[in-house]
Amino acid sequence: MAPEPQDPQTPRTVTDEHVETLRVRRAPKYGVFLVLGAAVGVLVAMILTFVFHGTEEPSAAGVQYTQMQVFGFLALVCAVVGLTVGGVIALLLDRAMARRARDVSVEVAHVRRDED
Repeated sequence: MAPEPQDPQTPRTVTDEHVETLRVRRAPKYGVFLVLGAAVGVLVAMILTFVFHGTEEPSAAGVQYTQMQVFGFLALVCAVVGLTVGGVIALLLDRAMARRARDVSVEVAHVRRDED
């Protein structure tokens, strides 16, 4: 700790300095990957809904679903799958970037005023 000389009317400033070693690495933003995965899942659901029209015959139970109902069911399933795939991709990128981490030395200074 090294007090700095100042005039008597202003308080002294006490500084504590030391050097630390920190690890610096890049990390993906998980939220972005999750949202993009879910969006791709909904897009896949839309493509599946409008490309495959199904059959014209009613099911054995006699229930017929509209195209929007089919899209809703597929969107639920595909969004969850896309969310999972996006999360896995983010985890894999995080592991790959962890290997590129590097150590840096930083000087840390804590400055506080010494009120007499």
